[in-house]
Amino acid sequence: MKLRSIIFLSLFALAVGCQSDPTDVFTTEGIEFDVEATGGTVSRTIKSNARWIASTDNAWITVSPANGRGTTECKFIVDSALTTTARRGVVRIENLDTWEQKEVVINQKGFDYSIEVENGEVELANYDRLDARWFDVTVRSNVDFDVEIPDDAVWLKSSRHTLDLNRGARPRTTTVRFNWDINTMPSERLAKVVFRPKSDVTLARQDGVKVSQQAAEPIIPDTRAGDSVALLSISRTLQTMATWDASQPMTMWNDVVLWEEGMDGCTAENVGRVRKANFYFFNIKEPLPYAIKYLTAADEIYIFGNTNTFLLNLELGDDIAELTQLKRLTIGSYGLISLPQSLSALKNLEYLDLGSNNFQKVPEVLTKQNFPALRTLILNANQRHFVTDLSNVVKEDLGGFIDEESFPEHLLKWDLDTLILSVNYLQGQLPTFEDDDTVPCYTQEEINAVDSLPQILVDRKVKKVMPSCKRFSINHNRLYGKLPDWLLYHPALDLWMPQVLVFPQEGRAKNGTLAVFDNEPASMDYYYDAYTTKKRPTAEEDE
Repeated sequence: MKLRSIIFLSLFALAVGCQSDPTDVFTTEGIEFDVEATGGTVSRTIKSNARWIASTDNAWITVSPANGRGTTECKFIVDSALTTTARRGVVRIENLDTWEQKEVVINQKGFDYSIEVENGEVELANYDRLDARWFDVTVRSNVDFDVEIPDDAVWLKSSRHTLDLNRGARPRTTTVRFNWDINTMPSERLAKVVFRPKSDVTLARQDGVKVSQQAAEPIIPDTRAGDSVALLSISRTLQTMATWDASQPMTMWNDVVLWEEGMDGCTAENVGRVRKANFYFFNIKEPLPYAIKYLTAADEIYIFGNTNTFLLNLELGDDIAELTQLKRLTIGSYGLISLPQSLSALKNLEYLDLGSNNFQKVPEVLTKQNFPALRTLILNANQRHFVTDLSNVVKEDLGGFIDEESFPEHLLKWDLDTLILSVNYLQGQLPTFEDDDTVPCYTQEEINAVDSLPQILVDRKVKKVMPSCKRFSINHNRLYGKLPDWLLYHPALDLWMPQVLVFPQEGRAKNGTLAVFDNEPASMDYYYDAYTTKKRPTAEEDE
């Protein structure tokens, strides 16, 4: 009995001795700590010989586990801050046996206002195709901002960005896209882009972007070498289907004609330089390539055949206006909607073909005063979409000079050798010029002096409209009303093939009027009855 008592008392004493002070809830680890604005997790050890529970009134703090018994490692999980102001939270640890409490204090910083970029330096080539001339900058910020590009960096543009800050001041990430233009200068270009906060705040960090662009390959003006580099540059920018081999001399390049001694108009300075260049079947969504301005010896440029022309709304640009020696210029099927006033510098231009573009109106620059040497003007087939009945269509961007309220009279007063206006949406009646004193009538003196002119021109007081014109076509527009005498009795009407290229119209105009001339002649007999000196074609010739 005595031995059992001794063993029992020894075990009881051992058990009592192993118990810790029930008031010793925490170790000497810090019971107050700081957390960054981004949040995070901090571990602390709770020591207790009893059950305990953790609680807090702060929704941005989570304790895991939130209750237990004995020694436990607890994780204090702190959410990301939502403001720029610091905040303080308290977690209470309560001993469920003694109701004693101890506190853990958590201090969290607020977010500083900042604008940060991942890559602060961007290097660009001097050239790339249009759909590849862009780059993205990733910006992380908790304040909305404007993108400021230096005024002299007009070659760099930014698109609109969206920064969603609806969840407080925590920085968000957005992407700003920049587009850039070709560098045409033989020197590097630099631009320092600044992201400026829209609100009046103090930034702890404000990053920018330094953009550098390589210099262009130098083109030596007014030289044969400069011409070859310019041709290659134009072809590259247009993305033409056919390209030239730079290892071969220009004399072997297709669609390029060089000046040679003995050619009409050739000078000693121009020998060996480009006289004519043709560019076919290309893909561009910009004005003409800048390098066109270096072909200063050319007297003819032919550019035709852009991809998806009917979808484009392109400007011509001013560079070609520097080629003041040009005599023949074709820019067809390019997607043009307007011409610059600078084009009027081409005073030597004799031939201009702008067919198959997208003009809504006849460009204002096309006047006799601006082009005194011009003899041929071709403006045919400017329809984007084919619509027969203009009174039953909602779409307005149809091209074809559809915005012209009446027939462009100033073109008829120009007295060109050739005027082609076929396959457009010109509407209304042809002008008669009956009340226009600026357009004279044929005189008896003129009839007496020229045997081929009939007396009917004076008897009917026919207006002298385009007396020099040898080729005139207006077929397949939306014209109606009466054909005026100046047209029906024009000295060159038989050369115009009027039954094919003048009289036939189609569809209806915007006002619903059927596009047909009321007095369209059934045959040309009336004409040859008046012009007795002209040979009347036989039935076989007429056919």
